[in-house]
Amino acid sequence: MICAIYKSTKKAETYLFINKRDDFSQVPQPLMDTFGRPQFVMILPLAKVGKLAQADIDKVREGLNQQGFYLQLPPPQEDLLKTHKEWIKSQQQE
Repeated sequence: MICAIYKSTKKAETYLFINKRDDFSQVPQPLMDTFGRPQFVMILPLAKVGKLAQADIDKVREGLNQQGFYLQLPPPQEDLLKTHKEWIKSQQQE
C-alpha cells in the first residue's frame, strides 16, 4: 500500500494521508475547508514501514482502506499551568 501525505496550511502539525496523490475526492469538503490548501510532503510505501513517528500505522491503514483518507492531528499540548499547580500542591504536602 502506498499513500500520499500532505500537511495543512491552516493547522500546525496536521497531516492528511490519502491513497492517491492529488486525489482528494474521498475527503469530505468540510474537512478540506478546515485543513486548508494541502501542501504535498511525500509518497510513503506503508507496506515497507513498520512504524510512524506520531500515528499508529494500523489506524492509518484502516482509515485509508475504509474511508480513503487518514487525518493525523497534533499531539495534545501539555497544560503547563496545571502541571505547575500540581507540583506546588505536592510540595505543600511534604
